[in-house]
Formats: sequence, C-alpha cells, structure tokens
Amino acid sequence: MSTASPPQPKQPDGNGVWLQNATLDQALTFFQAREVAGFVELALHMGGVACGLKSDWVAQHAPAFNTLGLADQAHNLAQEILLALLLSPHTFSFVDLEALASGIRVRQFMAEAASKTALAFKTEAAERPAQFWHYEEDAGFILHAGQNLIEALISATQPEATGKLYDFSCYRASEYVILLGLAQEAQICNLDLLTQLQRYNEVHAIRSGQFHDVFLVEYGSMENPLPAHFYVPGDRLWFRNPHEASADVTGYEGSWVIYMGGGLFSNFWKRDQPFTLTHKCVEINHWRDGLVQAANGEWVIDEERVEACVAQTLSDPQKLTTVLQRMMRMRDPKGVYDLGGCLDTTREHPRQIHPHHCELVLPALPI
Repeated sequence: MSTASPPQPKQPDGNGVWLQNATLDQALTFFQAREVAGFVELALHMGGVACGLKSDWVAQHAPAFNTLGLADQAHNLAQEILLALLLSPHTFSFVDLEALASGIRVRQFMAEAASKTALAFKTEAAERPAQFWHYEEDAGFILHAGQNLIEALISATQPEATGKLYDFSCYRASEYVILLGLAQEAQICNLDLLTQLQRYNEVHAIRSGQFHDVFLVEYGSMENPLPAHFYVPGDRLWFRNPHEASADVTGYEGSWVIYMGGGLFSNFWKRDQPFTLTHKCVEINHWRDGLVQAANGEWVIDEERVEACVAQTLSDPQKLTTVLQRMMRMRDPKGVYDLGGCLDTTREHPRQIHPHHCELVLPALPI
C-alpha cells in the first residue's frame, strides 16, 4: 500500500464549491438535475468553475452561513448537503462533477448511519459482535478474515442487525460511522479501495489520531473559526465541556457527534432523541451540575440529575438565554478553562475517494 499523498488540486480563495475540471454547461446540467440551478451562481475561475448560492437566496434562507434550517429548502438529504457545500465560507474543491457527486453520497451514507447508530455508554468498556470482530492488544478490534467489512460495521453500531447494543465511546463510534460511509461509497465507485479497507481491517484497526490523519480533513481553525451555525450533513465535530472539574471525568471531556442534517446532531445513546444545537449546549452546560463523588471516592456524572437540570432550563426562557449566551461561544484553547463556550472552531469531513482524485491513502501496516 502506497504511503505517498496524491497531488492536491489548487483551490481559490473564497467560498462554496470549486470544480477543477468542468465547463459552465456541465456544471449547470449537474445542478439542474438536482433542482438547485435556480439559485446557484456559476463563474469561470482558475480554469475551473466556482459555484455558490445567490446572495438574495442566502439572505432569505441561510443568513450568516446558518445551515440548520436548510432542510426546509431541500427535497432530500442529498440536496441539503449540496446546498450546505455551496453556502460554505470554506472552499470545497473537487476535481470534477463525479467526485462532487461521490462526496455528497459519502456524507449522506454517514448521516444516515449516524441516525441508525445506538450504543451502550460505558466509557471504560469495549465490545463488538463476536461473529465479525476479535480483539488483539496491539491491533485493537480487527475483522475476522473473510467477513464483510460493511456488514461488520453495521452489526457493531445498528442494533437491528444483532438485537444488541455494544459498548463504545462516542469518539470510537464516530470512527465506525465514518468508515462505514466511506466503505459504502467505495462499494459504488472504488472497489480497489474497498478491498484495501477490507484487508487492512483484518490486520489492524486505524484509531484516534491516526484515524483523523488517514480518513479526515479538518477545516476551520482557532484563528479563522467557522460560523457558529454552519454545519454540513456528514461533518464530524466536537462540543467541548468548558467546566474544568466535570471535564476531568472520563467520557465528559466533550462530545463527538455527526451532523445529520435537519438541524439535528447524533445522539448515539438515545438515537430517537437526536440533539438540536440548543439541547446539546444545554446538556453540556449541566454536566457540572451532575458532578458527584461516588462511594469509592471517584468523581462521576449523575445523568439523572443532568436530565432534570436540562429539562428545567429548557422550560425557563430566561435561564435558557443565560445558558446559551455562555455556551454558544467558541471554545477556549486546549488546556484553558476561562470564558469560552462549548462550540468548536473546526469541523471534519471524510477525504475524497472517487478514483478521479482519491485522497485516502492507507498507511503501511505495522510490522
């Protein structure tokens, strides 16, 4: 497996979508087929086509880059994803229209998988369906040889497949959702990559920091934060717990979620109760109120107490306003607990895998 990175297309400054290799007519046909051409602006730029949304449409439907209500303007999830990409303050570059279509499908697969994911919340436990997975100390949970990767990921995260909830952290669960979306798209457009993913997972799990580096692209920064209400379905993001004492409890440092569209964020523990941005901010705010000392002396979070506080705040408009004024701020830098809120400045999205420009390169297997 090659470790060389593929060449990156040069992208312009600006926003929306940039197509490296497309004509205006080809782009227009693409957007007409997806019923968004009436409010898209196209312009030749750097040998490609720059694509965005008309300013009057944005002012009416998504002011200040607010994508949380775009589902009301979209016929389906794929169209909502496309609108969010076109609205973006960050330029999303694609080598051509087929790569753009692939990127939309990956995000759709991820958002749909996130909505179906339900897990058991045990921060110090880990379990996978024995039919598909086994654990090795150095390699992590690896796939039984010959077992289908897509089926294995579904079995671990979607209880309809096995009738059981498995133990995950929210971070590890998000990795499975992302890998599932990529594998499902690879099954459509890049079978060679799917074979590589299958074989790699039969030997070693890619986790944590390495997973981020291999599979994801982070956009936004502390210096140039993304707007507070800008999210594209299929983004992975982090809500930080800004309360230092409760953030010291394992599993409550923050919360990793997938934005599923329609103004909703994944809730892997109660998938029938996905979070709105307001609800997520209020929940994290009240983790501090659930901080209690267990009989063994360890500090833990009393979830029942948190739920009661959340319900009380959501029913009190004045208190809700006060909580959101604090929590809807951008987070402090790592290690700092001062005046920041719970919103992160960045998002993460999966790398492109269409054969015309496959950004995903698996690392060499550990010896």
